[in-house]
Amino acid sequence: MKHFKVSFLVTFVCLVAAGWWGYEHTGWAGALSAIGIAAILGVMEVSLSFDNAVVNASVLKTWDAFWQKLFLGVGIIIAVFGMRLLFPLVIVAMAADLGLMEVWNLALNDPAAYSTHLTNHHAEVAAFGGIFLLLVFLNFLLDEDKELHWLGHVEQKLGALGKVSSISVMVALGALLASLTLVEPEQKLVVLVSGLWGVLTYVGVDAVSSLLEKEENGTNVGDLIKRGGIGGFLYLEVLDASFSFDGVIGAFAITTDVVIIMLGLAIGAMFVRSLTVFLVKQGTLDEFVFLEHGAHYAIGILAVIMLASMKFHIPEVFTGLVGVAFIAASLWSSIRHRRKQQAPALAA
Repeated sequence: MKHFKVSFLVTFVCLVAAGWWGYEHTGWAGALSAIGIAAILGVMEVSLSFDNAVVNASVLKTWDAFWQKLFLGVGIIIAVFGMRLLFPLVIVAMAADLGLMEVWNLALNDPAAYSTHLTNHHAEVAAFGGIFLLLVFLNFLLDEDKELHWLGHVEQKLGALGKVSSISVMVALGALLASLTLVEPEQKLVVLVSGLWGVLTYVGVDAVSSLLEKEENGTNVGDLIKRGGIGGFLYLEVLDASFSFDGVIGAFAITTDVVIIMLGLAIGAMFVRSLTVFLVKQGTLDEFVFLEHGAHYAIGILAVIMLASMKFHIPEVFTGLVGVAFIAASLWSSIRHRRKQQAPALAA
């Protein structure tokens, strides 16, 4: 429980703030309603981002203490205020050609209009986030150096395709072009550009890491970056952004109050960070070897869902349950794998 103490403290503060905000507007009934909605949003955020925590942990476990603390400290500020508050404001500001303060006033005084502006540009955001997440999944799946395969021979064969240069980018671009059939003709160009930005962002973050590679004191700094560095930090922040905006859009189906949304999603974001720390400190990914696989498959499904959401409404509950199902399946497979590994030793 020690890893979750701060999260429980932040939850208490956020719920008190939500209650005060609701009380200021509609009295005690508003306070109770705001507290309940903030709690629901927190649970929703955790369910949508559980696989994000697993992937974060798979990267963070190889980092040194400095970069771990930086991501879990500075990263949470970026996650809460940057991705769950400022990023949606910037999108509405650009779409409506307004200043940030005007958009903030719009969010506070006319949340319905703010929500409309935000959802009207869902297709572009879904294209960016969907393509970025798809590349995360494809680069895990199409990895010829991966030794452990959850789906056995099938996954091994798919991994062998990784020897083809840039195959992940090629598949992602093909998916982007196919997704253009889901939007209206007047939206095709802006969705295409947004998807290309998703590709460029992923490749750009990878390029930052590659450019920093050099020999220093006999140690390859490229390996050090994998244990923590600006490239890895940017990668995890963009990954978090892709997850978080899906939660922001879904939150507007529950409430249009931007303050309650930020407080509720902040609760979820804190628990996701605490869960990440727990997974790293407890060595859970080493104990349950297929958990990382399940998280990446959940990310792949989420990427498909985000692209499909440009035309079809897909309930957030379904998205969350799919992710949980993959995590649960990979957890069960990990337990079975561990039992098989231990069986010969027990027999002896």
